[in-house]
Amino acid sequence: MRILDSYVLRRFLYNFFSSFAILMLIFIFQTIWLFIDDLAGKGLDIVIIGKFLFYIMPNLSEKVLPLTVLLASILTFGSLAENYEFAAMKASGISLQRAMASVIVFVSLLGVLVFYFANSVIPAAEQKIYNLRKNIGQVKPSTAIVEGAFSDLEGTNMNMKVDRKYGENERFLENVIIHRKLDNNVNNTVIKAKTGELVSSEGSDILQLILRDGYYYEERVTKNANDNRKYPFAKSSFDIYTLNQDISRLDVNLEEDRDVTTDKMKNVSRLIKDADSIKTNNIAIVGTFSKSILNRTGAFSLVSQPDSILQLKLKNAPADSLELFKKTIDTLSIVNLFEKYQKSQIITSALNTTTSIIASIDSKKDELDKRYKIYNMHIVSLHKKFALALSCIILFFVGAPLGAIIRKGGLGLPMVIAIILFLTYYFIGVFAENYAKEGNINPILGAWASTLIMLPLGVFLTKRATEDKGLINFGSVIDFFQNLFLKIKTSTK
Repeated sequence: MRILDSYVLRRFLYNFFSSFAILMLIFIFQTIWLFIDDLAGKGLDIVIIGKFLFYIMPNLSEKVLPLTVLLASILTFGSLAENYEFAAMKASGISLQRAMASVIVFVSLLGVLVFYFANSVIPAAEQKIYNLRKNIGQVKPSTAIVEGAFSDLEGTNMNMKVDRKYGENERFLENVIIHRKLDNNVNNTVIKAKTGELVSSEGSDILQLILRDGYYYEERVTKNANDNRKYPFAKSSFDIYTLNQDISRLDVNLEEDRDVTTDKMKNVSRLIKDADSIKTNNIAIVGTFSKSILNRTGAFSLVSQPDSILQLKLKNAPADSLELFKKTIDTLSIVNLFEKYQKSQIITSALNTTTSIIASIDSKKDELDKRYKIYNMHIVSLHKKFALALSCIILFFVGAPLGAIIRKGGLGLPMVIAIILFLTYYFIGVFAENYAKEGNINPILGAWASTLIMLPLGVFLTKRATEDKGLINFGSVIDFFQNLFLKIKTSTK
């Protein structure tokens, strides 16, 4: 049995590491394709590009490892079944579960390693890749400018939007809009130009932005309010306008740490702590806002106990006066108690108050939606670390019996089946995660959805392979529909 366990494990490890290398290479090329705009033509040396790819590899392993386990298990056990090695094992009294024993131990240890990897290595790599991309945007300002959207140029006091970048190192800009900020982070200057050009010489600490054919708007800030009314802003046009920006302090280490953390940059303990703090803070904000809205509506809290004096008066009052009081309350509106000229004032005031409250609620709703989305993202990231580790084990119990059933080795049919199953697993996970982040489903379910869907499939395939049955018994399906047709035919006679 030791020889058998060693033989099966060696076959699995060979397929595992070879599949992992091939798939990782494919995903790296896909990443290069996705980030080609950030890397190509920016003057980055090969070392920086190599670090960028190295830091992104742990993130890719979230996709590569489950697919690798699935593919390696199908290849290994499909090849054993194709060469009748399983038939020889069964003839010797060795069951499928016993033949998989050594690989099951390896996959279980791999699940523990994957959890450690997801909890420690991937958050650190996410932090590194974030720092690298942000610092590249500082040292190479053109990389920080995104076409068609406002980009915050870190290290400067400007937000810039361009419609198009072109030319060598994307130095030429088209349809430029710039917002310049004061020290208090308030935009007070807007510059628009049809074209622009980023000019910097090697070794210089000055970056020049040359703008052509544009307009300059500046909101004047004065101490006297009367002057602001007379001259609220300044406006001018220009043929050429040059902005000089000191970039001496942008000569930083590209791997310099930044004090920014997202849910993907945190380990389990940090996620639990932060998620609890965010939830408590959200509840407190909702409670405070609810009290504020209640006060603005003019509503009052009901007394906890009935007024004894009022109850005594109502008890001693004549029956006819009580009936008259009830009819008056039912038929008369409060507004009708006032004069005609006062009714419009009351209605207008109520309408304005209601409109203001609704606007406040809508504004607060957007803020709360963002806060609860952040909370949901923390919960999803927390449970994904556990789901990723368990998914490797479950996908093994999907791939191994499936390979024994289809009895096919090589990279043909097994590769196709593995890709189809993995794409199903991956897209279910992506859709469930996005729904969970938006609050449409429970975030815990969103993190576990794809893994939980694969679990019954693994149980079903393992049961079919253990009983030495095919994937689907078409004879039973045909017999079922034949019997159903005969019953319908008999009942209609």
